[in-house]
Amino acid sequence: MDIKGLNYLVTLPLEELIREANRVRRECLGDRIELCGIVNAKSGACSEDCKFCAQSSRHLADINSYPLITPEEIYQEAVRAKMNGAMRLGIVTSGNSLTAEEIGILAEAIRKIGKDIDIDLCASLGALEKGSFQVLKDAGLSRYHHNIETSGRHYPEIVSTHDHEERINTIKTAKSMGFEVCSGGIIGMGETWQDRIDMAVTLKELDVDSVPLNMLVPIEGTPLGKIETISPADAIRTIAIFRLILRDKTIKVAAGRESVLQDHQDMIYAAGANGMMIGGYLTIAGRAVSEDLALVEEVRNTWKNE
Repeated sequence: MDIKGLNYLVTLPLEELIREANRVRRECLGDRIELCGIVNAKSGACSEDCKFCAQSSRHLADINSYPLITPEEIYQEAVRAKMNGAMRLGIVTSGNSLTAEEIGILAEAIRKIGKDIDIDLCASLGALEKGSFQVLKDAGLSRYHHNIETSGRHYPEIVSTHDHEERINTIKTAKSMGFEVCSGGIIGMGETWQDRIDMAVTLKELDVDSVPLNMLVPIEGTPLGKIETISPADAIRTIAIFRLILRDKTIKVAAGRESVLQDHQDMIYAAGANGMMIGGYLTIAGRAVSEDLALVEEVRNTWKNE
């Protein structure tokens, strides 16, 4: 795909861009909305230096750190997510790798959840090798999450302890093992519009199944803790651009929608999104689940009348 040929999307009148993104969403995906919950199954003490992340041991963010929780605790989080209306639960751990023992614990939880609860499972566990992927697949995991975070060009400005290519290779490994892949990133980290377009094109070329878009929430104690947040218009334009590039892929808006869009979160759906994360994030709270479910019902009613 010609990345430079997409630059017109940055200057296209926002109303026109939204209208076209909504048309593409309607034609490619209909009225399907995907709601996901996550469980922070292992928090903090991460050796990586991602500038946006509160869980890095190199930063000074005040968070609750703890080792991998038990299979029963993960199971109960799946119960909660199902009750909240989530169709999928993401199991997330801090760090760039896990031990064989930790993989075994997670496999036990995945088997138990798969047996008892009607909820799809995803896991975000770092840069795994094929052996670990196989253990998780045998346990019943169907989707792997691994964000590319930003463009390859901008990535060295955000992370130095591993490179962008490692993330790409992990995604390719997961796909080669038969997993669906969820991968997206964060906007508002000082990147350019070209970086955002580049990220969307990379995700399209990787043929990922689901794309979570986060808007940076500056966290005190991290290197990006004092960065100015992006404007609502920039956030909506980015969502619309991703829809036009990614066409039939699920686009879920996650962290930052509350602080950036506040009372106008319905605009994410007008701009082409067809999913969101509910029930909170890794180290920051979301808004009340009841409010998110009411929004989804409102959007579905609107779409029916289109």
